[in-house]
Amino acid sequence: MFDFDNFREIWSTIKKNKLRTFLTGFSVAWGIFMLIVLLGAGNGMKNGIMKNFDRWAGNRVETWPRYASKPYKGMQTNRRIQYKDDDLVALRQQNPEVNLVSGVLYQSDTLSYKEEYNTYSLQGVHPDKAIIDKIEMTVGNGRFVNEVDILQKRKVIVISPRMKEVLFRGEDPLGKYVNASDIAYQVIGVYTDEDNNNNAPAYIPFSTAQQLYRSGYGLDNIIFSLDGISSKEEYEAFEKRFRAQMGKRHRFDPEDLRAIGMWSTIEDFAMFNGMLNGITLFIWVIGIGTLAAGIVGVSNIMLITVRERTREFGIRKAIGATPFSILKLIIVESILITAVFGYFGMITGVGLTEGINAVMESNNMGQASSNDDMSIFLNPTVSLGIALSATALIIVAGVLAGYFPARKAVKITAIEAMRNE
Repeated sequence: MFDFDNFREIWSTIKKNKLRTFLTGFSVAWGIFMLIVLLGAGNGMKNGIMKNFDRWAGNRVETWPRYASKPYKGMQTNRRIQYKDDDLVALRQQNPEVNLVSGVLYQSDTLSYKEEYNTYSLQGVHPDKAIIDKIEMTVGNGRFVNEVDILQKRKVIVISPRMKEVLFRGEDPLGKYVNASDIAYQVIGVYTDEDNNNNAPAYIPFSTAQQLYRSGYGLDNIIFSLDGISSKEEYEAFEKRFRAQMGKRHRFDPEDLRAIGMWSTIEDFAMFNGMLNGITLFIWVIGIGTLAAGIVGVSNIMLITVRERTREFGIRKAIGATPFSILKLIIVESILITAVFGYFGMITGVGLTEGINAVMESNNMGQASSNDDMSIFLNPTVSLGIALSATALIIVAGVLAGYFPARKAVKITAIEAMRNE
């Protein structure tokens, strides 16, 4: 069992070689420090990218019509494809994995209330839009567009917090009317927008927008969510089938990728997740490689220590010391050097990442400034699990660094040690 006398003896050995011990330990501390910082940076990148997916359902798909670029059954190229209301119905009927669906119409208009006015983006949507795109309505702030609004083509509007601030100047907007191109919309809700973004849109019923801005016909985009599809391969199979369905309905070549556009969080999530896992693996390899260089240094120092104390170990054996006691002495000294400097490096690395995160949070850095922007770097800290893994790595590294020099010390016979100069 390790006792105080052993510790005092190890401490005496370390004090005799302060500079050597410090330089060796510093390489271990630097290795752990770099590992923590690199992992923190990797987490920051991962958190920033994954934050972008929080805006939408994880199985969100968006599609929009474009222009046919290939001739098909006598139809000319550069022909504009136009989605219709029937496509929303067919999408549900022909694809059982489709869950939520919303058509989208985009329109820019000037909203005014009393003497205040500003130009904003309007979106005509169905109720499912709120679930697909995670549009939150808090208690006391009204409601989102519902099916009755759609059926009755009501002139109602859901505004953003920024619109409330600019147009109503502290008044409660619920139940009041805003004007857009001489059309009065009753405010039925104010949705949550943590960024208070100037470019956040207002939402009106899809049927109302279609009647007022599209002469009752057509739509710009279709957004929907999928159930039971989570992998890139499953989504690609669905996309191929969907393009064939749309090609048949709108008479374009299903292989013509320019005819309609498609984007999915499923495909993007799989791509980014694979990329980030590769980056994380690369960081671990670099970090462990840096740490390994420090461990080799510790092992070399312990070999020198064994060589310098050869006569001492011989005398110990001659007076009855067991090989295990000598083995334990060397390994414990190695673990002590590795653990002390390793923990110092780990604490410094964690402190740096937490400090960077605190500065970023206080200055709102890394966050997307609008729904159209992307978060790149967010919360660059390491988890408790990573810290515990680093701790285990330090202990294992200390054992390995001391084991091989300790074996050499154990193999020295008393007679060989006494002959050593």
